[in-house]
Amino acid sequence: MSGTNFLSILTGSFSTPCADNPTVAMIEAAYRHHKIDARYINCDVKPANLGDAVHGARAMEWAGFNCSLPHKVEVISYLDELSEAAQIIGAVNCVTIRDGRLKGDNTDGKGFLASLKSVTEPKGKKVLLMGAGGAARAIAVELGLAGTSHITVINREPDKAEAIAALIREKTNGDALARPWEGKAQIPEDIDIVINATSVGLGDAEAMPDIALDTLKGGQVVADVIPNPPATRLLREAKKRGCITLDGLGMLVNQGVIGVELWLGETLDAEVMKHALQEIFGSHD
Repeated sequence: MSGTNFLSILTGSFSTPCADNPTVAMIEAAYRHHKIDARYINCDVKPANLGDAVHGARAMEWAGFNCSLPHKVEVISYLDELSEAAQIIGAVNCVTIRDGRLKGDNTDGKGFLASLKSVTEPKGKKVLLMGAGGAARAIAVELGLAGTSHITVINREPDKAEAIAALIREKTNGDALARPWEGKAQIPEDIDIVINATSVGLGDAEAMPDIALDTLKGGQVVADVIPNPPATRLLREAKKRGCITLDGLGMLVNQGVIGVELWLGETLDAEVMKHALQEIFGSHD
């Protein structure tokens, strides 16, 4: 990268204080594997300092950076342009810097979509999406853009589910509706893909989204966005019932792959990254 005075090209994450960042571990492992002269560092940035951090990254000629909550919306005011997905979602988690211009993207949904395509083609499929937070919103948008035939969004707060369903109907060619999540969610028989986009199960191998397990059927794809632990209770129960399961490691790995492709034009080895995560979280099995 011309004009860069660092020993290596800098990429990284603007986050608020947190525990060790698994994204750092997996991307740094891939940089070492491919002998790429780059570093991925985690920067704890307070909300009041976000603008200074962004201006600093531009001035120091970083290749790009990720943003975690609570910066995903506020960072937009410091950017020059947005990708189509980021515009629709209204949040950015990946920024690329080229010739002093900052472009925002959202790789949450893209990472999930790439992982999903490893087990099924989403085009024409019917989806049940559990949850209505930022991850659910990003996933729903990418599924809508990918041509799913219908998305049903369920949430304890129906207004939030309806906001996502309306976004899909208005901004993509997909169709969607919202349903309140009351009691144990029943999985309709015609659903092809079930996605847990809630935080239930994060750090707790026995936590379980409130669904009627006997309404799962063999052959359905059941996906969980939770990377830690990879083998969530939902996935273990779904596997017992003959479902095709998809853990959250793939989503996280593909977010990293996509981000580095945007920043450096290099495609990282996903297996190297997945192995780094498995050393942190444990394997699916």
